[in-house]
Amino acid sequence: MGESTYRIRAVRTASTVTVYQAYSPLIGLPTAQDGRFPASWRRDRMTWIKPSFLWMMHRSGWAAKEGQETVLAVEITRDGFAWALEHACLAHYARGLHPDRDTWKRELKRAPARVQWDPERDLQLRPLAHRSLQLGLAGEAAERYADEWTVGITDVTPLAHAVHAHVKDGDLEAARRLLPDERPYPAGDRLLAPLRG
Repeated sequence: MGESTYRIRAVRTASTVTVYQAYSPLIGLPTAQDGRFPASWRRDRMTWIKPSFLWMMHRSGWAAKEGQETVLAVEITRDGFAWALEHACLAHYARGLHPDRDTWKRELKRAPARVQWDPERDLQLRPLAHRSLQLGLAGEAAERYADEWTVGITDVTPLAHAVHAHVKDGDLEAARRLLPDERPYPAGDRLLAPLRG
């Protein structure tokens, strides 16, 4: 059976799910050290969380792009993650999913979360046929994320560098052994049907 195009894959426990973000060391290092987002973290802007480690590597250039040198693994409650999906709107208009473009625009404006599906990446950061979830949080969702849902924050920049070093050496098997264990996340059709497009 082939890989489902729209499926959330994540490191998860019975009560949490891990997502990734990349920040400058000015924000990322104190966040990891204190286990919470500092006062300088902007709650008034959209923040994007990504359950895929390799998509985060693609986005941050293996933690080398300016302003993304610190990669954080943020463990959040599954209840919070479900709340975000339940209150999310697809980030783009999809004919057949939305009645019309104006309805979609109104939904997007009201929604505290938005969903975008981008091609998942392999170890060489080449796009794959299936998609990886990006979840944007704003307003109430961003505040809940920072103040209620987050239960642990780990700096995984050394892991990013270690995996990348193996990839550069051509040892993809060694790189693969270091990857986080991302398994299909049981979000269910009720949550995901309005967010596929």
